[in-house]
Amino acid sequence: MKVVIMESLGISEEELDARKKPLEEKGVEFVSYPRTLDVPTLIGQAKDADAMIIANMPMPGEVIRACDKLKYIDVAFTGVDHVGLDACKEKGVAVSNASGYSNEAVAELVIGMAVSLLRNVSKVEERARQGRTKDGLVGCEIKGRNVGIIGLGKIGMRSAELFHAFGANVLASSRTNHADAPEYVRQVPLEEVLSESDVVVLHCPLNDSTRGMIDAQKLEMMKKNAILINVARGPVVNAKDLADALNNDVIAGAGIDVFDVEPPLSDNEPLLHAKNTLLTPHVAFASEESMSLRAEIVFDNLASWMDGNQKNVIL
Repeated sequence: MKVVIMESLGISEEELDARKKPLEEKGVEFVSYPRTLDVPTLIGQAKDADAMIIANMPMPGEVIRACDKLKYIDVAFTGVDHVGLDACKEKGVAVSNASGYSNEAVAELVIGMAVSLLRNVSKVEERARQGRTKDGLVGCEIKGRNVGIIGLGKIGMRSAELFHAFGANVLASSRTNHADAPEYVRQVPLEEVLSESDVVVLHCPLNDSTRGMIDAQKLEMMKKNAILINVARGPVVNAKDLADALNNDVIAGAGIDVFDVEPPLSDNEPLLHAKNTLLTPHVAFASEESMSLRAEIVFDNLASWMDGNQKNVIL
């Protein structure tokens, strides 16, 4: 069996070798490639593979359809909107994800963004470096504020738990009612989350119902002193509408880790030119601990699939 690793998994070579070893001893051949978006190159690399490991690099249906031996795609990521799932269905290619690996990493960055924006950390740091004072930049605390979470999956639940520990009032909106949600999470419609929250956090998946969900109309529903944090998927938010809302004081600030395109960003990205923003280049999921846990899940997925017991099933 041949398995192609199509991009780095963000772990050391030593850890990668250790995770491959048990499967290599069973006769599995691993071949690793540097990340590329070139379709002919991808086809050449994967055309004779039985299984493929990717993280968040796009894997178009064109590539999948050209790989006749391919039977399994092991996605080292939670979302799979970057994978040509229609082609997988056509070809009978099984797909698993690495659900749960970044719960802590993402939720902790959300807290960091919230604290940074509410306390004007970037601006007061600049003041300190300029030999100036905090005057006019005294911020506020999380405690006692309303935090609205859109998307109440495992990461959303963990964010809710952390905000509750800070003393926030937690509201949440999700496609379905979560009977297992703790009593401190008040589940309400989306419009209520937007209108009542001081901090709105996006944890929802990208699909037809959420694409462009946060647009000018939705931003107008928010408080003028509210901040928006997006660690979900870039296209959930209309970037131009958000930049306009920030520049026109419709809302007070935004923390953005995901964009319409994967960083590095071009200069025409609207949010690069919006005020009161904290921008990070898609790092929420990435910590030393989460990368190691992700690799553990990915190789366990592969071993389980080989044994006929697929885990973390997408298809």
